[in-house]
Amino acid sequence: MSLLKEISITEFTNLRIGHASNHDGQTGVTVLYFPQGAKVGCDISGGGPASRETPLTSPVTADNPINAIVLSGGSAYGLAAADGVMNYLESQNIGYNTGAALVPLVCQSCIYDLSYGNPKVRPTAKMGEEACRQAFSGTDARTGNIGAGTGATVGKLYGMKQSMKSGLGIAAVSAGDFQMAAVVIVNAIGDIFNPKNGQKIAGLKTPDRKDFLDSVQELYRFMTPHDQFTGNTTIGAVITNGAFSKAELNKIASMTRCAYARCINPVATMADGDSIYAASIGDISVDINMAGTLAAEVMAQAIQNAIHTSQIPDEEFLKYV
Repeated sequence: MSLLKEISITEFTNLRIGHASNHDGQTGVTVLYFPQGAKVGCDISGGGPASRETPLTSPVTADNPINAIVLSGGSAYGLAAADGVMNYLESQNIGYNTGAALVPLVCQSCIYDLSYGNPKVRPTAKMGEEACRQAFSGTDARTGNIGAGTGATVGKLYGMKQSMKSGLGIAAVSAGDFQMAAVVIVNAIGDIFNPKNGQKIAGLKTPDRKDFLDSVQELYRFMTPHDQFTGNTTIGAVITNGAFSKAELNKIASMTRCAYARCINPVATMADGDSIYAASIGDISVDINMAGTLAAEVMAQAIQNAIHTSQIPDEEFLKYV
């Protein structure tokens, strides 16, 4: 009998999730808002991250609560979304009081989705503000082609015409009073697998799109230096009501990275900006090894969910390539 119980992410009392999506441009924003603030750690394993304020997650920086984490498309252009999130939080009198003004503490990571849809359409401050506004209304637990997952794709070693649609995934479990959730935007250069049986569920397609190619075997063909930049990066967060310090959360984030290795291959290349946040929003005393191990399991399930809820027919997918 399993000690774990699958739950809805809406059961987390100090977490709200909102989205803004542009389906014409195929990009979007997802905001994780923490009404009582959160301690946050971060692990960056990819070689090309687009991020904002990640030093706030370092154990050597001030231990102030983070107000929100923003996940978005748009590559580095998408970092503008955090401006809108900060503006909305300030309008609600939320932020770190500097004496002269409130400064909301907002971290952000972006995927590269400019090669899918319209590359001139990127997340804006207005979209960030809208996603934050939605988060204040409660948690939107939808997955797939929504928010930051709107323009996500996988299997991109040979460009977009041989890739597949991906999106946003969520998973959450409890063990007694202890809760762990994962939110992920799967936008990998590699193939995606079910780690329980090794089955490939998405990834690099043959030129006629009738079968899969093996991204790892194809990568081995590049014996000489090769520009593999085709627009990637898997970003996500694990959220727990366990009580952890920033140092411990950085370790939990790094342990969560095991999910990427189990589900995505190849992963953490120089053509990826893979990043994971770990947020503590509660006071339950839990062993860090248990928490980190569980975080990887929940993240792996969220990755599967991202794939299963975002697939669309080839004819629809190819319209945006």
